[in-house]
Amino acid sequence: MNRLFRQFSFPGGIPSHVAPDLPGSIHEGGELGYSLSHAYGAVLDNPDLIVACVIGDGEAETGPLAASWHSNKFIDPRTDGAVLPILHLNGYKIANPTVLARIGDDELNSLLEGYGYRPYLVSGDDPEIVHQQLAATLDRALDDIADIQYEAKAEPDAPRRDWPMIVLRTPKGWTGPHEVDGVLVEGTWRAHQVPLAGVRTSPEHLAQLETWLRSYRPEELFDDEGRPVPRLLDLVPEGDRRMGSNPHANGGLLSRDLKLPDLAEYAAEVPHPGAGPHEPTRTLGRYLRDVMRANEDQRNFRVFGPDETSSNRLEALYEVTGKAWNAGVLPTDEHLAVDGRVMEILSEHTCQGWLEGYLLTGRHGWFSCYEAFVHIVDSMVNQHAKWLKVTSKLPWRRPIPSLNYLLTSHVWRQDHNGFSHQDPGFIDHVVNKKAEVIRVYLPPDTNTLLSTAKHCLASHDYINVIVAGKQPQESWLDQEAAELHCARGLGVWPWASNDDGEPDVVMACAGDVPTLETLAAVTLLREHLPELRIRVVNVVDLMRLQPAAEHPHGLPDPEYDALFTTDKPVIFAYHGYPWLIHRLTYRRAGHENLHVRGYKEEGTTTTPFDMVVRNDLDRFHLAMDVIDRVPGLAQHAVEFRQWLIDQRTRHHAYILEHGDDLPEIRDWHWPVQEGTPS
Repeated sequence: MNRLFRQFSFPGGIPSHVAPDLPGSIHEGGELGYSLSHAYGAVLDNPDLIVACVIGDGEAETGPLAASWHSNKFIDPRTDGAVLPILHLNGYKIANPTVLARIGDDELNSLLEGYGYRPYLVSGDDPEIVHQQLAATLDRALDDIADIQYEAKAEPDAPRRDWPMIVLRTPKGWTGPHEVDGVLVEGTWRAHQVPLAGVRTSPEHLAQLETWLRSYRPEELFDDEGRPVPRLLDLVPEGDRRMGSNPHANGGLLSRDLKLPDLAEYAAEVPHPGAGPHEPTRTLGRYLRDVMRANEDQRNFRVFGPDETSSNRLEALYEVTGKAWNAGVLPTDEHLAVDGRVMEILSEHTCQGWLEGYLLTGRHGWFSCYEAFVHIVDSMVNQHAKWLKVTSKLPWRRPIPSLNYLLTSHVWRQDHNGFSHQDPGFIDHVVNKKAEVIRVYLPPDTNTLLSTAKHCLASHDYINVIVAGKQPQESWLDQEAAELHCARGLGVWPWASNDDGEPDVVMACAGDVPTLETLAAVTLLREHLPELRIRVVNVVDLMRLQPAAEHPHGLPDPEYDALFTTDKPVIFAYHGYPWLIHRLTYRRAGHENLHVRGYKEEGTTTTPFDMVVRNDLDRFHLAMDVIDRVPGLAQHAVEFRQWLIDQRTRHHAYILEHGDDLPEIRDWHWPVQEGTPS
């Protein structure tokens, strides 16, 4: 018993909750709310799998759990497995009663039946009676599941039936000390944590602990060396039937790589920088469509998102699959299908939980979300990142497919939604996690987005965050140049530079809109200050900015110094909050020369260009930064700087009158020069 206790919630042992260290687990139990959505994600495309999901009545009060009851409307009984929810009502949380334990059986039944379940109640405080009752109820529930699945296969048009579930009502602290120091413990909130807190100092508590432990009759369960007796070991299932050896709980054992189409068929034609416009995510949608098609036989790829697949321009997916839906259908509905492989529900929590369950059991997925609202799953990302970090040190845990985010409808293009939809801070959140787990990509155009997406879909054990706009925009790189650029993660764009190896200023950019504004600023500077030597550096892989000692993708110092120099001003236009760039680069030589422009929480319902003006990320302000930062330039560019200020003033007056950006802003293109390579 001493060896057992030193493995549980003890230094060097396992945590007090489900965790990666525990064989047979897929659910990082550090936060409540996700057990049921994880369970449903695990049974998608797993027709022979039944997941018994135990839900505490405290967890049942969380918003994510409440939404995930609806997952039964997204299951295809013909091709998916089944979830058997077991709602455990023991009446209390840490210090308060639980809602579902106090509303009465009639109201509870009405609630659960309204969710589409057939609840079976198992209740009592006599272990022998309750165990027999639970065993019989489990048999009945499994028979119901078999009937539902058989009927669905025999009659594909049969209406959706209620799935079975079990409500298990037992006392809090069942079989533990009934009273301690004259105070009732069993059946109350006091049983939640440590019922006998004084065993080290109180002989009475120590004696009560011994009585409690001996009530389990350990002499009948263990031999003299502490091993379970043979009659117990004979009950243990063999091989993969053992809970700790279930291959679904070590999903990498079952995982099969995706078949990924070649990018050439989807690449945007870019005969010169600035070609287009192209819609990056619409092009990506065609690629994801064919990823779905190529893996139909494996049934191991799904796309998840909160009602935004079409909004984010990925609707080409509907050419090969529908949206999973097993509820009422009206003639006006589009793309709904019981066997659909696009998972949409207006709950980011549920989408994330489904996807995590799907990945943890060895399959592949893609999560598309508005950038501002992916924050809803911040704490879920925390838990998954911790899972990946711990499993990386467990050789018996096989690698699982990566968690891939596409964040679009981003901060810089919320023309009508406004301030509420303007927040790029998810990047900052994920960068806090362990370096070996996190990857952040900011592809500036269509072809770099395609290359990044293919790379992420082929990866394992990462959280990949891709930020890319969905609006029509210029393309800067052809397919070959895009793949080389993405492989490097960052690099000089020679066609936009004129430094001849000795720049006066480095203009860096990360993100599609910052790249556009940087290039527009370069054209202004070249026109008005033709002698100025400018180097343009674009960053796709944000983690390349960190030193190599801090991140696996980090750029060695000599390479960083060669790109950004150690003594020249660097004007960095960044998609998100500026201080993240400073945080990533603070150890670099010449950091004092780095000046970052990005989002500084200035937003409203306004035009695309006005958003960058409000945050000083616009081409005019970037050009002014160059004038102010390059030594000796200010006195030679007084009139030009004044003109730049006037252009910002003129812009403001124009949008208030016309509701649109200045024509020279709206219709700006990178000047095509004959013979310019892409």
